[in-house]
Amino acid sequence: MAVFNSFIFDGINSLESGIYITGQAVYNAPERSVEMVSVPGKNGDIAIDRGRFENIEVTYPAGAFAAEQAEFGAKIARIRNILASRYTYKRLEDTYNPDEYRLALYKSGLDVDPAALSSAGEFEITFNCKPQRYLKSGDEEEAFTAAGTIENPTDFTSKPLLLVTGYGQLTIGQQTFSIAEGAQGASQQIYIDCDSQEAWEYVGTYKQSRNDYIQNAGQTFPELAAGINDVIPGANISRIKIIPRWWRI
Repeated sequence: MAVFNSFIFDGINSLESGIYITGQAVYNAPERSVEMVSVPGKNGDIAIDRGRFENIEVTYPAGAFAAEQAEFGAKIARIRNILASRYTYKRLEDTYNPDEYRLALYKSGLDVDPAALSSAGEFEITFNCKPQRYLKSGDEEEAFTAAGTIENPTDFTSKPLLLVTGYGQLTIGQQTFSIAEGAQGASQQIYIDCDSQEAWEYVGTYKQSRNDYIQNAGQTFPELAAGINDVIPGANISRIKIIPRWWRI
């Protein structure tokens, strides 16, 4: 039985619409955002790193086939509408890279001329992607009830999602900060997204901002550098859950 490769966008496998990919997507390295500044009297330019990478386009060569042309057209229409109806970044995976995923927007593709085919055709599908290739292992939660360490297996600093039970001082990596005590005291559960720099608590099903609970002398949210990072909870913190969000280029 033939095995077809596919991509999965927003949880929908392209094979559900009869679309398979015929080759691995081209993964060029994203461009680093660097400003080059010329200084009079100084040889060469000064490179000012903006601390970010640019988005990158990822193109899949793809194809589809069906028993008859009408069915083929329906398959193309279905996948085109699925892709075009997603207006924000969605998770993009493929069977060539089973251990990672991207955050992507559909850009273009599926330029198929119905008059030029019967019930099969090949085309390209292009996504505009954030530069990171996230490791699926970085979505796995690590829990701590006492001091410990967490190891970043990549060369890039990640910005984790934290769930902290309790209040008081907490060290993650090189950053020490405090969480204020709220009405729930030692049982309070504060989510801290170190990427969006937001903190919140659920009151019933309502998401209540807790940014003012984060007392951070360093003015930055915790990050996990390459290699070993310390996790040190204070006396009034009973549990820390970390989704590390490992990524590479």
